[in-house]
Amino acid sequence: MEIERINDHTVKFYISYVDIEERGFERDEIWYNRERSEELFWEMMDEVHQEEEFSVEGPLWIQVQALDKGLEILVTKAQLSKDGQKLELPVSDEKFNHIPVDERIEDLLDQHFNPNMDESELEYEENLDFLLTFADFEDLISLSKRGGLDNIPTKLYSFDGKYYLFVEFPEEEFEEEDIDNLLSILLEYGLETQKTIHLIEEYGKQIMDENVFEQIRKYF
Repeated sequence: MEIERINDHTVKFYISYVDIEERGFERDEIWYNRERSEELFWEMMDEVHQEEEFSVEGPLWIQVQALDKGLEILVTKAQLSKDGQKLELPVSDEKFNHIPVDERIEDLLDQHFNPNMDESELEYEENLDFLLTFADFEDLISLSKRGGLDNIPTKLYSFDGKYYLFVEFPEEEFEEEDIDNLLSILLEYGLETQKTIHLIEEYGKQIMDENVFEQIRKYF
């Protein structure tokens, strides 16, 4: 397991599916067995605590991203407010503040480990997708004028003062070389973010639900 200490409040770690199986867990268990997924999580947190002296006391904000060969997990410690009932998370978006502890943890665990994923979540897992962030809308306007991007399935969101472009590359439509070339163009204007599309969908605002580049050229 690879561990990266981000700051005093946040740690990021990556665990491969091979490592998960070597720990005695079946790959399907982490998606279909809530008890086993929590057991794996706390086992990993014990290791994080030992290696990075990252205390796991108190409520945690958990962000899990499923990758091709493993899981990337971002854990942020939250502090209880003075009344002892609300979370105060070290993030700037107001929607994350003042959320009941039990509700926040349960929602996050359900979001990432609940087997009853809807069809859109299953689609994300089947397709190669990326979430890019743009600080200035002008960058998106400039990007929309580059050729060869209109056939990429896209959605546009705003969140915490930034713009987020979600792009998908269905395996049956795009070759690996094509994806590399298109990504190189996209990354000239935006940055890949560690945030997940699930978080942006829940807490952000959808601006365009399809054909982002065509719509930008049409209106701007």
